Amino acid sequence: MNRQLCLLVFVTIIGSLAISFPSRLYAASTNEARVTRVKNHVQLADSKNTARRASINDIVQEETIVRTGDGSRAEVTFSDETVVRLAANTAFDFDHGTRALNLGEGAVLVQAPKGANGASIHAGSVAAAVAGTTVMIEYHPGFYKFLVLEGTARAYRPGHLGDSVLVRPGQMVFGNPDSALSDPVDVDIDRFMKTSRFTTDFPPLRSVKSIVAEGQKQQREKSTKTLVDTNLVIFGGGTQVSVTDQGQTDTADRKTAALVTPHRVQSLSPNAAPAIP
Repeated sequence: MNRQLCLLVFVTIIGSLAISFPSRLYAASTNEARVTRVKNHVQLADSKNTARRASINDIVQEETIVRTGDGSRAEVTFSDETVVRLAANTAFDFDHGTRALNLGEGAVLVQAPKGANGASIHAGSVAAAVAGTTVMIEYHPGFYKFLVLEGTARAYRPGHLGDSVLVRPGQMVFGNPDSALSDPVDVDIDRFMKTSRFTTDFPPLRSVKSIVAEGQKQQREKSTKTLVDTNLVIFGGGTQVSVTDQGQTDTADRKTAALVTPHRVQSLSPNAAPAIP
């Protein structure tokens, strides 16, 4: 009897994005980053200076907040090649370079190469070690979503000994950041890559080959029925689950986020239909 899991299909669709392309990156310090892409209203603000409009190649120092407005997007790149892409209405800053990336609110995609030793991201009461992986994290007061596209990350709650979970490629944890971490659920990597503004409206990530390989692995698992699609979906921010059909997820408003959630089946025979709660 095969161990089967129902598949969660993640469609992150967060606004329209037009991108300015930099000629090259030449950040001078591991404790600073450079703005590499800007769309619409993006600001840089720190405690010593008035907020100013961000431009391509601006240096971002420690504790400087990168803030995107409605319908706006940005990307910052560190000298170790860690890339952070910001969705609309997002506030992001960092301490000690990539060792403490901080998501104040909103959503970011982080691609941290293996050389980014000690890289981590914090969002409210939740954090994750992200070196050598590509992840997406969304955070607002009361809920978070943390998805791994390639590599392996560990999500944890600082100050809560033992409250941590290993998140593998194509898995996500989500819920209330002030509650114990959930078990990972499965996410459709291929659908994410085809629909997410984090990937469709930016140049390919350096980790794209690894992400594609993980997506192909999922497709093989689908063909053997060890991974099964579901039709449970979360639209927009939050964690409210609805039942929908494939057409609705394919034609979802491109200003929302659509997340088809799974029902985890612990043990099914190869011919069994997926259980729906």
